[in-house]
Amino acid sequence: MRIDQFLKLSRVVKRRSLAKEMCDKGMVKVNGKSVKASREISVGDEVEIDTLTRYFKFKVVEIPQGKNVSKKKAKELIQVLEDRKKDIREIIDLI
Repeated sequence: MRIDQFLKLSRVVKRRSLAKEMCDKGMVKVNGKSVKASREISVGDEVEIDTLTRYFKFKVVEIPQGKNVSKKKAKELIQVLEDRKKDIREIIDLI
């Protein structure tokens, strides 16, 4: 399954187009490397999303089979490793 599609189905990102845009801007890394939206993801991959205000890292636990995933099932697709909001000083340093 493509990373942009997985991010949408796991409800990490609200829209697939937003996930694609984040990949294009280098905000998404899989196993430490920036990836394109078409990158195939597999169980065990570690995904990092680094935006201006948030850093989110998780491990892929399961790949869904269908195109629709319930809210309860979506939570079971990933294992959160780190989730933190960035301090205002970190944001200022980036600008």
